[in-house]
Amino acid sequence: MGAFFQDVQDAAAFIGQRIGFTPKIGLILGTGLGGTVDEIREPTILPYGSIPHFPLSTAEGHKGRLICGKWMGKPLVVMQGRFHLFEGYSPQQITFPIRVMRSLGAEILIVCNAAGGLDPRFTTGDLMVISDHINLTGHNPLVGPNTDEWGPRFPDMTEPYSRRLQDLAADTALSLKLRLHKGVYAGLVGPSLETAAETRFLKAIGADAVGMSTVMEVIAAVHAGMEVLGFSAITNVNLPDCYKPALIGDIIAAAEKTGVRLMRLLADIVAKL
Repeated sequence: MGAFFQDVQDAAAFIGQRIGFTPKIGLILGTGLGGTVDEIREPTILPYGSIPHFPLSTAEGHKGRLICGKWMGKPLVVMQGRFHLFEGYSPQQITFPIRVMRSLGAEILIVCNAAGGLDPRFTTGDLMVISDHINLTGHNPLVGPNTDEWGPRFPDMTEPYSRRLQDLAADTALSLKLRLHKGVYAGLVGPSLETAAETRFLKAIGADAVGMSTVMEVIAAVHAGMEVLGFSAITNVNLPDCYKPALIGDIIAAAEKTGVRLMRLLADIVAKL
């Protein structure tokens, strides 16, 4: 963990020297959602490969760039693309950017993902604010020696997703006349998609949406004392008794279409933070 701690400091120093400001918000854009950052003013764009020790995105629909600047008057750092267990990355590597964001000064983390809907009331293109998650990956980024400078050995997970920010999201969506569901996100390893039997199981344990990201990042953010807000773009709806293939091209296309409304919502939320 000593080497990992130093790697985080090296990456944060590299980024900090190039942006010249303290970001207050970290934003992670998931599959198909990475092309909607054109409104960031005077951006500093850093490909992941240029940042010391930073992992590289290999998943389709993830551009692999860090964009730093101001959006709606707020200083922030945006990840265009994230890292996943199914790419072969460890939980620590996946959460490396969270540690870097926190070291740069970010206090709020907004995570967005593309997810399969499990609630039959959902339709493709819906938005869901995440109220809680279920970690079904069998992994945790806090396994191993604890770095006390980052957070406690046993972080409380009573409220991993800020209720204050959930209420702000709901009020903002209402003012914009955007439909916003609230639900529980289940995180799996992937990359294979769920079987019909697995979908029935996920619904039975209380999940409303399912995906292959987000959970590792949120655990690390909570450990670091960040306030978290999460959104899922529902790219397909899994009905186990009427099962249809979920093709990655269709998922990315649905996420890109939904991303326009998501960024409209995020813009108003960020302006109020």
